[in-house]
Amino acid sequence: MRRLRFWQVRLALVLAAAAQSVAAQPDYPRKPILMVVPLQAASAVDNAARVVAQKMSENMGQPIVIENQPGAAGLIGAERVAKAAPDGYTIGGFNDSIMTMLPNVHAKMPWDILKDFEPVSQVASMEWALVASPGSAYRNAGDVIAAAKDRPGKLNYSSGGAGSPQHVAMEMFKTGGGVFITHIPYRGAAAAALDVASGQVDASFSGLPTVFTLIKSGKLKAIGIASPKRSAVLPEVPTVAEFLPGFEFYSSFSLVAPAGTPREIVARLNSEVVKAVASPEVRDKLVAQGFSVVASSPADLHKNTKDQLERYGKLFKKIGVKAE
Repeated sequence: MRRLRFWQVRLALVLAAAAQSVAAQPDYPRKPILMVVPLQAASAVDNAARVVAQKMSENMGQPIVIENQPGAAGLIGAERVAKAAPDGYTIGGFNDSIMTMLPNVHAKMPWDILKDFEPVSQVASMEWALVASPGSAYRNAGDVIAAAKDRPGKLNYSSGGAGSPQHVAMEMFKTGGGVFITHIPYRGAAAAALDVASGQVDASFSGLPTVFTLIKSGKLKAIGIASPKRSAVLPEVPTVAEFLPGFEFYSSFSLVAPAGTPREIVARLNSEVVKAVASPEVRDKLVAQGFSVVASSPADLHKNTKDQLERYGKLFKKIGVKAE
């Protein structure tokens, strides 16, 4: 309850600041807005983007059309946003893998997250889970570690691609547990999760919004929550940290615009994001999917991105994450 009140107060403050900053906004928008999500449809970010975009569309009086452009763990779709006209009619719905993990994985990047984009707002953060096939013998993270030690190199895991959050989370898990598990990269998080559900892959980390329906329907088994505390929506599932002390992984979803987008338009978009997620209807939908609302100012998103870039740079060097 205290956490909920904290976010209510924070949202009120951010909304008030955003309202002041758009007092002199231009006549925007005058036509539909394209939101490029560089990830597969039905992925966690895609699900959240559609909930928030619908409310923003209603409030702004213009459609926000979402177009999925997966590939290279988000590099391709993000480049499209970076090269788009900076007029507010093309924006990006990115996860923090695209913003802060990929730049630390690839030596040569087609864009610079701090120079080629204007931060708009964080939108939500999400819980993550270690998942396995319902038919597997794994009941928790400890079982996976034990099996990997008993059969070195025989277990495998799926991800949405090199540098994706699924890849990073499992590499952190492997390093912490002192085990080797073979990486099988896919073109997206949804496909990676489905092959775990079918038993073709032993395990994977997935954002709860991506796999929550599969878990509740019994098609996928959650065996570990990556947050320090058990999830409110899956309280029966132990945390990974109960078997691997100190383990923690989460990710977030943010909106960005091409560099050079006018400040007034960025401010208008920010105010509309904050207004949308302050809606009980939107907040309830996001929470039900495993998200927490974390709307922010553009300046706060810029600082968080810069800090996370540095954090993951140090972490990846330590655990050896790199493009494959």
